[in-house]
Amino acid sequence: MKFSATFHDLTGRSVFISGGGSGIGAYLTEGFVAQGADVAFVQRSDATALCDRLEKTYGSRPLYIPCDVTDIPALKSAIAQAAEANGDIGVLVNNAAWDNRHPLEGFSVEDWDHMMNVNLRHHFFAAQAVMPGMRAAGGGSIINFSSISYMMGNDGYHAYVSAKAGITGLTRGLARELGKDNIRVNAVMPGWVLTDRQRELWADDTSLAAHIERQSLKIEIPPEAMVEPTLFLASNASTVMTGQALVVDGGVVVTG
Repeated sequence: MKFSATFHDLTGRSVFISGGGSGIGAYLTEGFVAQGADVAFVQRSDATALCDRLEKTYGSRPLYIPCDVTDIPALKSAIAQAAEANGDIGVLVNNAAWDNRHPLEGFSVEDWDHMMNVNLRHHFFAAQAVMPGMRAAGGGSIINFSSISYMMGNDGYHAYVSAKAGITGLTRGLARELGKDNIRVNAVMPGWVLTDRQRELWADDTSLAAHIERQSLKIEIPPEAMVEPTLFLASNASTVMTGQALVVDGGVVVTG
C-alpha cells in the first residue's frame, strides 16, 4: 500500500480494530501496521493469511483475535487481551459492519435486532471497554465507521441505514462526554467503497456508472482510500477535532 503521509505519533500506539481482517478493515489494519502501531483486531473469519503477509511486508505481525462482535463479553475479552499484549488501547476503530440488503415486508424483530447488534451495539460497548485505559493515559482517539447511506436516503437496507445514522449520533454523544478526558470521538462516512464484496454482490456496471456520475469526482473509490483519513483522525494531526463526521465519498453528498 502506498501512503501520501506518515503519522509519526502512531508509532508504538496500541490500536484495536473491529472487523480488521477483511474488506475495508484489512486495509485499516495494514495502514496502522505500516505506521509502526501495535495493532490488534477481531474478525469472525480466519485472518491468518493477512497477518502472515503483513509480517512479511512490514516486519510486524498484528494480533488477530477470532471474535464475533455481536458477542459483547467476547469482544470485551478481546479488548482486554489486546491491552495486555500491546498496552492500553490508545486508538479504537469501530469498523465491523454487515450491509445486507433486505425487504421491508417480512423482516422480523430478530432480523432487526441482529442488524443493530452487528452494526451499532458493539461500537458503544467497545468504547466503554477502552475508556478507562484512555482516561488513565490522558487521552485517546475513537473512530466510528458510519456511512453516507442514510445521508443519501438509500432504500433496500433499512436496518443498516438506521444503524449507521445511530453511529453518528453516538459519536456526537460520546465526544461530548469523553472530551473532558481528552478522548476524541469522530466518525468516518465512506461513500460507495468498492470492496470485493461490493463488486460481487451489488456493483454492476449500470448502477456503478450511475453512482459515479452523481459524484463530484468521477472515480471509483477503492478501500485503501479510507485508510489515510482514519490515520489522520487517529493521529495528533487532528488533535482538536472531535464529534465530527468526516465524509469520504468522492463528493456525492454535496450534489444530492
